[in-house]
Amino acid sequence: MRVSVVGAGLGGLALAQGLRGAGIEADVFERDPGIGARFQGYRLVLDPTGFQAVRDCLPTRWHPLLDEIVMDASAEQVVLDPRLNEIGRLGAGRTGIVVDRQVLRHLLLTGLTVHTDAALTGYDVLANGTVRARFARRDPVTADLLVGADGVTSTVRGTLAPGTTPIDTGVRFVIGRTPLTDEFAGLSTAYGSKITDGSVSLLLGAMRFRTPPRRAAEQLAPDVALPDIGDYVRWAMILPPNGSLGDLTAQDAVLSRMDGWHPELRALIEQADPDNSTLLSIRAVKPGERWASGPVTLLGDAIHATSPTGGNGANTALRDADLLRRCLTGAGEGREGLLGAVDDYERQMFEYGAEAVRSSLEKLPAFAPEAKLS
Repeated sequence: MRVSVVGAGLGGLALAQGLRGAGIEADVFERDPGIGARFQGYRLVLDPTGFQAVRDCLPTRWHPLLDEIVMDASAEQVVLDPRLNEIGRLGAGRTGIVVDRQVLRHLLLTGLTVHTDAALTGYDVLANGTVRARFARRDPVTADLLVGADGVTSTVRGTLAPGTTPIDTGVRFVIGRTPLTDEFAGLSTAYGSKITDGSVSLLLGAMRFRTPPRRAAEQLAPDVALPDIGDYVRWAMILPPNGSLGDLTAQDAVLSRMDGWHPELRALIEQADPDNSTLLSIRAVKPGERWASGPVTLLGDAIHATSPTGGNGANTALRDADLLRRCLTGAGEGREGLLGAVDDYERQMFEYGAEAVRSSLEKLPAFAPEAKLS
């Protein structure tokens, strides 16, 4: 069996790793000109299902390394005013495992065949049941299964499910990171909380590695090369719907909305790495009608993109990867046919994927009351 995975995000890479471990040939095709073309280094919280999915897709010899480059998540999730006074609560605190997206991505890349500068232009299902993927700047590739893990603007979805299109909530947010130094020790109670002045919200989260990633890899898995990253604070400011930066940099746009805020909060933004600060839009993809089963399927944001306020986007993509891995492994071992395995995956994925999108959008108004949810 041969599988072509379109998209080198966490979900696509986890699937490819899992298939590789099961002896199934899997190539990854990424439209970016290089693996490091876009910064992808923000922290994320994995719930037990998401973290177990990563472990199950990775070789067991890397599990000790994985455990060493994460941290436990636990936060009160209170609401603070700009002077850091508690004014409310968001509910029960989130628990789970905190990982750095860039570090995890480099771990997942190890040993895989990844073709960059491979922008998919379309695909054809052939008479023998295989699928031929077409690319802008490389020869077509034929596989038994094509998996679209190519994000919110998925080219695969455009052909497979053209009626399923992204929803733009109108909400924008600026995200960045700042080295975690002793200067910001006093902000520890704000990590995991929402800081708001009524018009914008600032969210903070700490990333403290048990062992610096590069050193951990050298000690525990010399065949893995991880980035040299130190502890940091991830921050994100959620802007009102259709909020824009104008001519300001992402960093200055945040500071322009923080007049009168606590000086440590302003210092946190002032000392951020400007190369790792950017403006993003919050879009969602709700799974629509099931398509006819065939040798093409979707994974992650390509079929169920969530609002980041739900904290379940990466978790759901990794769950997809592990589920599809298990289904395809069964097909590879002859327990069922390929199309039956894909159908089993899609039936389950549609159900929990739709719920992930719904729950994430349900949480968005707490941060952006004027968001467009449909």
